[in-house]
Amino acid sequence: MATAEPWQKAEIPGPTKALVITKPEVVVAMVKKAKRPILVVGHEAAETEIKEKKLLDYAIHISEAGKIPMVVTAHVVGEFIKKGFQPAASMPAVDIANRLVDSEWKGLDGNGQYDLAMFMGITYYMEWVLFSGLKHFGQSLKTISLDRHYHPQASWSFPNLSVEDWAQNLEVIISKLGGE
Repeated sequence: MATAEPWQKAEIPGPTKALVITKPEVVVAMVKKAKRPILVVGHEAAETEIKEKKLLDYAIHISEAGKIPMVVTAHVVGEFIKKGFQPAASMPAVDIANRLVDSEWKGLDGNGQYDLAMFMGITYYMEWVLFSGLKHFGQSLKTISLDRHYHPQASWSFPNLSVEDWAQNLEVIISKLGGE
């Protein structure tokens, strides 16, 4: 089993740490196995450029290829709409995290709780806190960090990656989910 160190060294994740995603096909298998996956995308998706594309382009392709509803946080919903993509919802990151652990919430479409939540484009320290809450209070929820830094509070996370390796992993996920 591969190990990784948190990118933000001062935080202590506790005894349970994220399993390291050594192959992007692991993410694809988890998405295909999930009954109700969801993708949560933060403001950094509009600001982060990878290989002449924005992170939000990768998020759109993942959502479309996997037929995964996307929740966009912060003010970036307009950036997605400019690209011709309508997210399933827009709400603050803390709000969607609270809803994901609420056993009474029936999802964005009213069809039940989500069993897999993937996150990308949220500031590292904010995502750390979100994953911590989901880890402790979302007992049946699996979480995946699709960001390039290791998130030990998630269920699964990439190790600390170079931008090139990160882009390659995201492209494999899109391709294997049936995208471009």
